[in-house]
Amino acid sequence: MNHTRQENITDLLDQMGGLSIEESLHFLVGQFPGQVSFSTSFSQEDQVITHTILSARIPVSVFTLDTGRLFAETYSVWSSTNERYNTKVLAYNPDRNLLEDYLNLKGPNAFYASVVNRKECCHIRKVEPLKRALQGKAVWVTGLRAEHSAERKNHGLLEWDENNAVIKYNPLLFWTTDEVNQFIHQHNIPYNPLHDKGFVSIGCAPCTRAIKPGEDFRAGRWWWEDGAKKECGLHVG
Repeated sequence: MNHTRQENITDLLDQMGGLSIEESLHFLVGQFPGQVSFSTSFSQEDQVITHTILSARIPVSVFTLDTGRLFAETYSVWSSTNERYNTKVLAYNPDRNLLEDYLNLKGPNAFYASVVNRKECCHIRKVEPLKRALQGKAVWVTGLRAEHSAERKNHGLLEWDENNAVIKYNPLLFWTTDEVNQFIHQHNIPYNPLHDKGFVSIGCAPCTRAIKPGEDFRAGRWWWEDGAKKECGLHVG
């Protein structure tokens, strides 16, 4: 990150000091009108942010990356969220040509064969659609939390995302799992019932399993990759 960009982010952080999440979102919208977007995977964290944005009618666009291989329960939460908040969460899907080429060349379950194949699948289904979704945007709001993984502890509340050339705002970075759960139940927010069955980090159905007691938060993602970094490429430290 260049010096000027770091100064700008530091200045924004100073102005956001002491503000609530809702107030911070209003502030960022004021600084970058029409250029603030939130990506939701309908996780519990994301549902907290969705509730904050839509209940307060903050002009932040809300979108999701529909990989085409999500759990049925995830699609149900998407639907119930639209109904609860009288909204339509926008969908960004994989590029048809890229996906068809991958499937025809390597097959539908090629991601199990190698880390290279899996990362290519993640790139097609997630990373490339995200780049399209963030084109023309200045701020990307995420549900990333430091508790998720050792790598995610290195992120900042506000940081520059080089891959997408946007400022990334992680409002729940320092929230605990208990705080997230408490907020969900306090406000009766729709959430994925898989969370009650040991699924903590929920992605595509073929790549996600419930975790066992004592396992790492990300252990249920790409569990066949022993020792591999449990990231899909959306959040690069």
